[in-house]
Amino acid sequence: MKKKQLKLRLFKKRQIILVISLIALFSFNEAIGQQKNSPVFSKFIYQGNDRIYKDNPLEEGEFYNPILQGCYPDPAITRKGDDYFLVCSSFAMFPGVPIFHSKDLVNWTSLGGVLDRVSQLDTHDTGISGGVYAPGITYNPYNDTFYMIVTAFSGGLGNIIVKTKDPFKGWDEPKKLNFDGIDPSIFFDDNGKAYVIHNDAPERGTALYNGHRVIKIWEYDMEEDQVIAGTDKVIINGGVDLAKKPIWIEAPHIYKKNGKYYLMCAEGGTGGWHSEVIFKSDSPNGPYIPAPSNPILTQRHFPRDRENKVDWAGHADLVEGPDGKYYGVFLAIRPNEENRVNTGRETFILPVDWSGEFPVFENGLVPMEPKLKMPKRVENKTGQDGFIPNGNFTFEDDFTSEKLDYCWIGLRGPREAFMKKIPNGIQIKPFETTVKEMKPTSTLFLRQMHDNFSYSTTMDYTPQSETDLAGIVALQSEGFNYVFGITKKGDEFYLVLQKNWRQRRSRETNSEIIGSTKIDISKPIRLQVSAEGDKYEFSYSTNLTNFVNVGGTVSGDILSTDVAGGFTGCLLGLYATSANDAIPD
Repeated sequence: MKKKQLKLRLFKKRQIILVISLIALFSFNEAIGQQKNSPVFSKFIYQGNDRIYKDNPLEEGEFYNPILQGCYPDPAITRKGDDYFLVCSSFAMFPGVPIFHSKDLVNWTSLGGVLDRVSQLDTHDTGISGGVYAPGITYNPYNDTFYMIVTAFSGGLGNIIVKTKDPFKGWDEPKKLNFDGIDPSIFFDDNGKAYVIHNDAPERGTALYNGHRVIKIWEYDMEEDQVIAGTDKVIINGGVDLAKKPIWIEAPHIYKKNGKYYLMCAEGGTGGWHSEVIFKSDSPNGPYIPAPSNPILTQRHFPRDRENKVDWAGHADLVEGPDGKYYGVFLAIRPNEENRVNTGRETFILPVDWSGEFPVFENGLVPMEPKLKMPKRVENKTGQDGFIPNGNFTFEDDFTSEKLDYCWIGLRGPREAFMKKIPNGIQIKPFETTVKEMKPTSTLFLRQMHDNFSYSTTMDYTPQSETDLAGIVALQSEGFNYVFGITKKGDEFYLVLQKNWRQRRSRETNSEIIGSTKIDISKPIRLQVSAEGDKYEFSYSTNLTNFVNVGGTVSGDILSTDVAGGFTGCLLGLYATSANDAIPD
């Protein structure tokens, strides 16, 4: 009996050991498979080489405009003491609402994003030009609190507000606000009252023409963090002169100076007729009288083919600078030689003359120059000591630093959901989605910041099947992009270049393989996308030195807003997918 029990115990023990061994073997095989299926990126280099910076070298006391190159539109700015904080639109990029800090309006550091948690912003099924846009940021000295207010076109949120005592330490959860419309900002009067101002549609049935909008104001309850029901009032109808049918009065901000209230808005729509206009009143509730010199900022009156063109200027915000002078941040574009907008709407700055009754942007009504004089006693440190680079520059990342640079972003979700830092680089776990879908994508993105640039990385990768692909992408949206990556067909490995685009007003994405080649993946491969204006090229190197082109020279048209539409510029990404449909010929 005892012998039988002993044998039974030994049998059970062997079974347990066998099961544990099988589990360990399965886990090991799965880990090995995942490792092979998860590319490792290393030795990244982005290099900008625009002619305008070569032709206009900086002299002592100068800095370059724009201050934020690439897709950083709709800027808003605030100040607490010697600290300036600037925010921009981010749409479906993640984290939401990028935020920057400066002591002097010239040298800026990135603090990441205001909305850096999925609990604050969930854009998982949003088109790239959805998400969040047109933020406002305001410091309230009466309760020592910063407020960021924004329109969230995802998750059914609408207009939301978040707060913090310290922008360096993060922001609280959003509070949904009870009003419709877009482009909100918040104003704190010196009598303790608070107001929210925003763009909205006219009352139902009263719109006079396409693009007819109004500016509304609400009283704001700072205890409840909510607009006060029944206090809403239209303070601007249509724009400066309703008889001229002005379009898209939006992005309102209120300022108080010498006891008077000034309402500044964008007018003309984000495009060739964009401008900034100003009104004045004795009360935050109006009536507001337009300045006789409106617009106070625009680039719309100059020849289309002018050299070093800056256009679409507007959507501005004002702040007092460290030298006691006012400055305005605003969006504008710098189209390439084909008049295409691949770098997106960028953040510019100009000094503002407010010596008279109304403020006017200095040199904002003449063709804008690429350089500005710095505020007094400021030193240009851009690209040094952690400050964001400006002009032509080279950005290198070997991914070995403890913290990933904030310039790297996700799309529709946090980058931490798919990437992991390992000793020799960044490993990306592929999602079962492609960049053509309105879903989170396993892609680490960097904004295109120059017309002439190169973007390259070394990739170590072994795809397991045709559905696996990893490489780089150039993407304007889910409907317009290039995919350049390694996949498998049969027992062979291929490098393919896929073009994805849509016909006008179509939701169907067309795909075409415009180049492919067999490739030896026994060693890491270096991948590169480069551009000279509208001409893009994709190439690879097996010796990390000599590059071979795949697909010839392709047009950057599908990476521009004038062809692809939407509000974003081109994003350049490190990409992996387990749902590949780019099958080589």
